[in-house]
Amino acid sequence: MITDPCRLLDRRLAVAPMMDRTDRHFRFFARLLSKSTLLYTEMVTASALLHGDRQRLLAFSEAEKPLALQLGGSDPGALAECAAMADEAGFDEVNLNVGCPSDRVQNGRFGACLMAEPELVAAGVAAMRAVTRLPITVKTRIGIDERDSYEEFLGFIDTVAGAGCQTFIVHARKAWLKGLSPKENREVPPLRYDVPARLKVERPELQVVLNGGIATLEQARAQLAVFDGVMIGRAAYRDPFLLATADQEIFGLSTPPITRETSIARWLPYVEQELQSGTSLHTMVRHVLGLFYGAPGGRRWRRYLSENATGRHTSASALIEAARLCSTTARLSTPETAR
Repeated sequence: MITDPCRLLDRRLAVAPMMDRTDRHFRFFARLLSKSTLLYTEMVTASALLHGDRQRLLAFSEAEKPLALQLGGSDPGALAECAAMADEAGFDEVNLNVGCPSDRVQNGRFGACLMAEPELVAAGVAAMRAVTRLPITVKTRIGIDERDSYEEFLGFIDTVAGAGCQTFIVHARKAWLKGLSPKENREVPPLRYDVPARLKVERPELQVVLNGGIATLEQARAQLAVFDGVMIGRAAYRDPFLLATADQEIFGLSTPPITRETSIARWLPYVEQELQSGTSLHTMVRHVLGLFYGAPGGRRWRRYLSENATGRHTSASALIEAARLCSTTARLSTPETAR
């Protein structure tokens, strides 16, 4: 009998939760590129779920799974209610954000500032575990401000693990809560891979997933010798096609990698359906502007879509034409016939 649901998910590679990026349109396209990579939603605050349009906030396609919901919040009761919603909606994991350093997040008393309150984080984890058998995971930094000693980091981990969290996704930088923007907090504090690596050695029973600074599958594969998994962030958004060989290079599958042209063709029916539902083409296409990143025709691809995928009178045919401009091998079907 499996007693630890965390072990059910293959965490060797994941795409990080990113605000205004990892929405359901990006996730659907990312899943076309890799069947195995674990995907995450944008962070959804507990208050938004409890008082807002939960149907919209929790919307996803079954094709996106395996899929984790990232929550932002600190009230154990509210987090428990949201975890129950995630379970009912069909998510595969609930992840608590203890890593975001933005002022808005701090004002809501969640994100990286919660590293200073490990008992509160533990209470939230315990409350969520009491209402669901979904894995409850925590995404964290290695420290905040001057509280960046390994001993304090380990104390935080041990306290939260004591509440039943067995998986920690560690952004291997500390966060400065004052004086740096969220962007600067992703770049200025130095990466310290040695910190989560030491954690994995000293707490081998925990699953430790590395986040921060990983830009290629080659780098990810190298880190899997140390960690249970690797999470790639903005590199996977800037260049989504790097996921096209993840199933083979990371997960060892024998299926042939997908091509850029095939990924577009398979995305077209989804795009057409969303257009008919009232979603604008730009809302979807903005997530694939980097599909030809570093490839011949990439500039033409971005320019054509930037000029022709906006406004009210657009159609999925803009994707077909953009691909034809980029590749002599592109033979795309219309949205009605693409398979």
